[in-house]
Amino acid sequence: MLLRPSLCCPLQASLLLTRCGAPRTPQAQFERFLRRRLPPGLHLQIRTRRTRSHQEEWRSRQKEWRSRNKTVLTYITAAGVGMIGLSYAAVPLYRLYCQASGLGGTAVSGHDADQVETMTAVKERVIKVTFNADTHASIQWNFRPQQTEIFVVPGETALAFYRAKNPTDKPIIGISTYNVVPFEAGQYFNKIQCFCFEEQRLNPHEEVDMPVFFYIDPEFDEDPRMARVDTITLSYTFFEAKEGQQLPLPGYAYN
Repeated sequence: MLLRPSLCCPLQASLLLTRCGAPRTPQAQFERFLRRRLPPGLHLQIRTRRTRSHQEEWRSRQKEWRSRNKTVLTYITAAGVGMIGLSYAAVPLYRLYCQASGLGGTAVSGHDADQVETMTAVKERVIKVTFNADTHASIQWNFRPQQTEIFVVPGETALAFYRAKNPTDKPIIGISTYNVVPFEAGQYFNKIQCFCFEEQRLNPHEEVDMPVFFYIDPEFDEDPRMARVDTITLSYTFFEAKEGQQLPLPGYAYN
């Protein structure tokens, strides 16, 4: 049998493989086949279609991202507006909550006459209630309690008076806030009638008496925290009523 010289020599076979190149993959062979069979213009057309397809896909993604960004921005704006609204409503809402729960030394309000008529007095528990009156620098009133102290028992109503006078030559509208000390006793100090958080107009040199009708809840005697509390102080502070003015929160120090 005769062999070809080119295949018998290993060196020649190696040179032949080097010239021909490494074996191509099926994909490469298919692309080479298309280049040979298809006209040149068709190659350009296929590439153009691919480019347009990519551009359309990119534009579609951009529209989707813009839509998502607008939605997120809308939610952020709505949340910001909601937080601003809550910040303006926080003070009156907190004040109402304090009046309903006695938090922060605020006397509880909103008790009806039925509870007053049915409660039982705790005769053996006598509590001294002292009264304090202050005025803010913004108002030129003379404000003081008519009595310095009274003695009450839980479950019985009591009546006290404050007196306010406008010594100036112009009418002044005032508004008051209050708290109870110790703060923990505020939830048991119930107001039936009070002049707090209501605008009071005094004409020049006018003087008026302002009543406070209240009682201490009988549950005061059952609370272990109140076991050593025998004195409660009710304090009022008057401010001049001005548009946009916000009163300090009850039970906290203010300037």
